[in-house]
Amino acid sequence: MKIATFNVNSIRSRATIVSDWLAKNKPDLLAIQETKAQDSDFPLDEFADSGYNIVFKGEKRYNGVAVFSLAKPDNITYGLDDEPTDDSRLIRLTVNDVHFVNTYVPQGTSPDSDRFTYKLEWFKRLKKYFKKHFKPTDKLIWLGDLNVAMEARDVHNADQVFGSVCYCPEVIKAIGDVMDFGFTDTFRMHNQEDGQYTFWDYRIPNGFKRNMGWRLDYIMATKPMADRCTRCIVDKAPRQLEKPSDHTFLVAEFDI
Repeated sequence: MKIATFNVNSIRSRATIVSDWLAKNKPDLLAIQETKAQDSDFPLDEFADSGYNIVFKGEKRYNGVAVFSLAKPDNITYGLDDEPTDDSRLIRLTVNDVHFVNTYVPQGTSPDSDRFTYKLEWFKRLKKYFKKHFKPTDKLIWLGDLNVAMEARDVHNADQVFGSVCYCPEVIKAIGDVMDFGFTDTFRMHNQEDGQYTFWDYRIPNGFKRNMGWRLDYIMATKPMADRCTRCIVDKAPRQLEKPSDHTFLVAEFDI
């Protein structure tokens, strides 16, 4: 089983990038975040011949999540259990006997903002969500743009940005608390090198060419899935295309 995650930063602007990548790589499942399209505007016609089942939940100009699956998914739900549910930030579904939770975690704006407090609370609510709906012994994949760099090697200039909303003690603890449910970071199972990123800020001149990035996108797995994970890589090629997303694809393979 090959699965992937990608913050598309507007599905309408980058439908061709997604369509071409699906055709070339043929993953069993692709999770998308930041579609920035309300449901009526999702470009389904662009993927009509792709062979994928597509589920999505979005809102105008902001957030939005989607899943492309070769097999028909079951048990599809959107959002967290309590208010605000944030339906356009979370999709849960099952493909065969594997459960997937695709999340677009709030970014947080600034450390002194209400939105940063909301981000920390969001992680706490997500931990409760996992405990309510799953067991660590389930075949479960949590993936998406989690808006956290967990270690210094996950940021190109860690000393300079430490304390920011995506790299500070509070968010590192917050994601760690969720991982304590029973998740393993599949990328670090197979890659220990520094300088492995999934996001490069548009605002940094030649940031991608200079590899001034962050690792913000993850494929997390409970033990039954982590034990079967044979590979996890960052596919940097789409970030080099014309008008790319500021993120790129993260891909994991499982012996299933």
